[in-house]
Amino acid sequence: MTDPAKSIVCLNRCSSYQSSALQKLLHEQLDILAVPADLLGKKVLLKPNLISVKAPPLACSSPLFVHAAASCFLKRGATVCLGDSPAIGAASQVLQKQGFTSALSDLDIQYVPFKTVLKKPLACGVTVGVAAEALQCDLFVNLPRIKAHDQMGVTMAVKNVFGIVIGARKAWLHMSHGGTHAEFAEIILDLQRLLPPAVALADGIEVMSRRGPIAGVPLGLECIGASDNFVALDRALLALLQVDETAVPLAMAARAAGISGAFPGGAVFPQLQPDDFSNSGFRIPAVLNSVRFRPLHYLKSSLRKLFLSLGKKIS
Repeated sequence: MTDPAKSIVCLNRCSSYQSSALQKLLHEQLDILAVPADLLGKKVLLKPNLISVKAPPLACSSPLFVHAAASCFLKRGATVCLGDSPAIGAASQVLQKQGFTSALSDLDIQYVPFKTVLKKPLACGVTVGVAAEALQCDLFVNLPRIKAHDQMGVTMAVKNVFGIVIGARKAWLHMSHGGTHAEFAEIILDLQRLLPPAVALADGIEVMSRRGPIAGVPLGLECIGASDNFVALDRALLALLQVDETAVPLAMAARAAGISGAFPGGAVFPQLQPDDFSNSGFRIPAVLNSVRFRPLHYLKSSLRKLFLSLGKKIS
């Protein structure tokens, strides 16, 4: 019998994005997490990682993984929506450029722009502008892709929630609250408290190793993970990747906050154990970059993008 005090974390092998095989594995994990088989009349929001138009495909969620996840919820009768707020550019442009529009064209999915700013105070004392659209659902489905990250070491389920912060407000948080990695990690961690009921389906089939979130190298990790506790899932994935949690600010912030799932023994694994994936070869940056953006550099970059945009409209 499962200890109710422990979080359930599902880990399984998966070597391909082939839709029917991947859907079968995802359905199994959703069943273990007690996601209802009948979601008729329920709105499910898929939250992938759409980092930017110019990012390499590996930096974004895989369109094939999103397709498989969407298919699972459609088969359960849900109304399925998809939304994100990329770091650079509009989500609709990223969806087109990164192949999501064509990959999802056979599914009845509604794209929901993250545009309505909802100001929310966080437990850490910071007020953030998040997308109201991200919170207006019956189930929030977090679809992270495992990536090394130059500022946060590695990013997975917890970090992907940062996408509910709208547009340039992300950069403002970097500049105004990026004094330390711990301070910034606390903000990202607190965003989870705003979410409706949620589950994470993590893509570890092909991941980004060594650098990130853009300049890393591909690694076939061949796994998927799922949990309704993002902290517990990330901690299990760190063990799977054999990454020292003290090198990952989000993991240490979760421990400092005493969040369930952040400590050894805080999860049960009804499928495979993290140790079953040892020696993957995954690496994170040896030294983390500063979280804080340089204001002058950001202003120049923003003005340049504005002029390029105006130039395209005039031409």
